[in-house]
Amino acid sequence: MTQNIRFNIGFAIAAFGLLLLIQYFVSAANQIAPIPYSQFQQLLHDRKIASVGVSDRFLQGSLKEPLPGGQKQFVTTRVDPEFANELDKYGVSYTGQIESTFLRDLLSWIVPVLLFMGVWWYLGRRFAQSQGFGGGLMSIGKSKAKIYVESDTGVTFDDVAGVDEAKDELREVVDFLKSPRDYGRLGGRMPKGVLLVGPPGTGKTLLAKAVAGEAKVPFFSISGSEFVEMFVGVGAARVRDLFEQAHQKAPAIMFIDELDALGRARGIGPFAGGHDEKEQTLNQLLVELDGFDSRTGLVILAATNRPEILDPALLRAGRFDRQVLVDRPDKKGRVQILQVHMKRIKLAGDVEADKVAALTPGFTGADLANLVNEAALLATRRGADATSMADFGNAVERIVAGLEKRNRLLNPKEREIVAYHEMGHALVALALPGVDPVHKVSIIPRGIGSLGYTIQRPTEDRFLMTREELENKMTVSLGGRAAELIVFGHLSTGAADDLRRVTDIARSMVMRYGMSEKLGNVAYDRDPRSFMTGPDLPQPPHERDYADETAATVDEEVRALVERAFQHAVGLLRERRAVLDRTARRLLETETLEEAELRQLVHDPQSRSPQAAAE
Repeated sequence: MTQNIRFNIGFAIAAFGLLLLIQYFVSAANQIAPIPYSQFQQLLHDRKIASVGVSDRFLQGSLKEPLPGGQKQFVTTRVDPEFANELDKYGVSYTGQIESTFLRDLLSWIVPVLLFMGVWWYLGRRFAQSQGFGGGLMSIGKSKAKIYVESDTGVTFDDVAGVDEAKDELREVVDFLKSPRDYGRLGGRMPKGVLLVGPPGTGKTLLAKAVAGEAKVPFFSISGSEFVEMFVGVGAARVRDLFEQAHQKAPAIMFIDELDALGRARGIGPFAGGHDEKEQTLNQLLVELDGFDSRTGLVILAATNRPEILDPALLRAGRFDRQVLVDRPDKKGRVQILQVHMKRIKLAGDVEADKVAALTPGFTGADLANLVNEAALLATRRGADATSMADFGNAVERIVAGLEKRNRLLNPKEREIVAYHEMGHALVALALPGVDPVHKVSIIPRGIGSLGYTIQRPTEDRFLMTREELENKMTVSLGGRAAELIVFGHLSTGAADDLRRVTDIARSMVMRYGMSEKLGNVAYDRDPRSFMTGPDLPQPPHERDYADETAATVDEEVRALVERAFQHAVGLLRERRAVLDRTARRLLETETLEEAELRQLVHDPQSRSPQAAAE
């Protein structure tokens, strides 16, 4: 191999020398001698000029005999004949200065070319930056993964709270990264890929950073959407480049966020085909997952909140063969998360994490972080020295119901309708067993379209609901519409959101939970397996795989459930008409009723608010 390299270098040097020799002889043969104009006149008188080429500035020609230097070509500048005669009279040797135009001619060619290339490079780079190619068009195949060294992550398991089960699963990954060879002493191998699944905001990305921080290894972070660009083949090239970089830094962690943007199941859709750019990128990812050895210390983590749309080839054994659920925290987990975020703000003495956690069922880690920040901002806005429990309560209302719109003025009739509507919700909730207690009722407009709100707070975390509880929940939602019908004899548009929520619950009862006597214990709704859905949330559209007669029966059962709940609400409020009128009048006076005052009004007709008693 070394001899071949030396031979090639010697051959190149010899070829270069031969080229220089040929150029020397060619230039010598074509050498032109510049001569004075007076010498030209003498050669002309001696008849030694063979031919002459005349231009505006100089004369160029050939001689019959070469000059002493061996040149047969000559060039000289033209001189005015009268001026030449004057110089000859005094015996002066004279010649003209030949103006060299080489540099000017060279610049006349090079400058436009350089200018054109500069404009092309500038426009190409601007276009590349607008499309997200940080290094220009030539770097579109390079991976955009952000590389964090161990000190840059700044996150450990101590910074992640409320997901103890997920942390326990990932501690095994940390142990493997610290000593990959010792970990496999019994013949076992670490899973190549670990998929973090869960709702948005539960801390999946934070967990991945914590694993890298605990293991003290490089952390590659990239989003699934950054692989695919407008150029064909870019995604596959970036996948290859990402794995190549990770192999060079191993042991390391490669984290792909929003994997569903890249790993969507193939063959879905009317225009899906084998040449689709996303499918090529996914195919390359599958190949790379099969091509590396997990014993090298490279672990792939990915996160998604839509595992139901991932390609089955990604989830098979040998690829992402371990799934870790990062779910919404329970009350204990919410307390831990709140304690982490509350360290960063100044708290009043009445603030307890347990009380705040009881007000926030269903909140994710991101929601709780936002809650603590909003409470601190509310305390700052009112000029307080510390954040109080009242600030946390107002922050919860602001997040759940929206921003107060006190400038949105309602006419007296609309205001009365809203008051009876909200009290209808509250009184039905107080009358039914097993319903979340009413925390607050208000007719202050909030958010975009809410003219009033009734906030209910569960006393404990619930994971199952019976048919009776779902029916009671529907009855509470229809309590406002029932109050409008009883008091005013007509219905308004204020119950639009209530109707949508009730219809979704009833349809889920019929199609997903088999709670219809006519349809029996059959599920007609395909399980979406999505973290974005729930028993009282709208379901994603899908193809129907049952008969038209069954669809008609489903509609009838849904309508019957909703109607039964509405009539139940009407009956409860008719029995409590006096309480409805009394509480609605008080709500019109105060605009807001807290839980304690509301219960006192319901159970003690002669009760008066502290403000009224003072008056």
